[in-house]
Amino acid sequence: MSSAASLLQGQASHSATAYPVRLSPEVLKRRVGQRRHMLAVQGVSYSLITSVLLVYCYAGTVPIIIPSAYFLSGIGLLSIFVVLSEAHFNDRFEDHYLTIFQVAGHVVIQLGFLLAAPGIGFVFLSVVFLIFGFGALRMTSRQAIITWTLTMIGLAPIFLFTSTPIGLPITTQTERVAAMLSFVLTIGQCAFVGLYGSTMRKMLYDRSFELKAAYKRIEELAELDELTGSSNRRSIMRMLEEEIDRAARGGSPCSIALIDLDWFKRINDAYGHPTGDEVLRTFSITTFANIRSVDRFGRYGGEEFLLVLPGMDAGQAMRALDRLRVIIAELDWSAFSPGMKVTMSAGVAMLNPNESSDTFLARADSALYAAKAQGRNRITRA
Repeated sequence: MSSAASLLQGQASHSATAYPVRLSPEVLKRRVGQRRHMLAVQGVSYSLITSVLLVYCYAGTVPIIIPSAYFLSGIGLLSIFVVLSEAHFNDRFEDHYLTIFQVAGHVVIQLGFLLAAPGIGFVFLSVVFLIFGFGALRMTSRQAIITWTLTMIGLAPIFLFTSTPIGLPITTQTERVAAMLSFVLTIGQCAFVGLYGSTMRKMLYDRSFELKAAYKRIEELAELDELTGSSNRRSIMRMLEEEIDRAARGGSPCSIALIDLDWFKRINDAYGHPTGDEVLRTFSITTFANIRSVDRFGRYGGEEFLLVLPGMDAGQAMRALDRLRVIIAELDWSAFSPGMKVTMSAGVAMLNPNESSDTFLARADSALYAAKAQGRNRITRA
């Protein structure tokens, strides 16, 4: 039963191999707290088993030396692990609970007292079963094989080479009470194993759900421009390639627009970079609000943006971009600074058969250059 507590709190990892990673003070502090709790529960477990042994002592089944020695042996073993834990010796290992060593130590105690008091041997054998019942929740296959082999080596001589009967004394009423208490404690811990296993499964499910959400968020952040919240260049280029492939397979039109905010450097110089950042964010938000859900929009670089318009021919794209140009020009930019005006220029290109993304973008860029050369605040078609 004392071993049960050890295995309940288990190990964060599963083997006692060297663990070279330097841990933060917060992690070390949390580990020490976990080990203290685990060792305290083990102390309570030894106390409970000792109480059963004291009932047998009261019944005259065993001498007082048995419960006394059992309790002192358990507390002595726990003291060793307490010292190791407080000295942070455990943190040198991946399995910072040193589970396999704790299991081995507890099994040795049970087998030793099985030989010392075979008349109530069922008590100690029950604890051995509990050790492996609880250990199954945490131990790796390798650890389970090692501990099972060592326990088999310890049990075989007791059963094969000794003739001392291993008893379950229930002759007197006191002995029956002691037997009942032993079984009640054993069954209670078995029930606790089930509850703990259920809690572990729920915790693992919650952690898995949280990790999936975190990974999804990381993937989203990796594809977003930090300033504007639109897709970054790598992401929007990937989307462009996808839309080119889709248009080639389905034979549907696809257009793009390279958009540039007019005289943006002057805005930064006149009103400051923080205001320029707000202009970029406002432009992105406004664009998102005025495009279709199937359209793809991202920051191409600096104040340049790429808008991918699947299913649109050049004429439709021109009308959509001119509508967006008017909306941008009519926004109340003076809210950022009195007298501020912001306009945009764009170059539109429609995908040609078997055209690469580089050529496609180059034609849109040439159209954007032409829009700037013609005075800006206009949309030009490649």
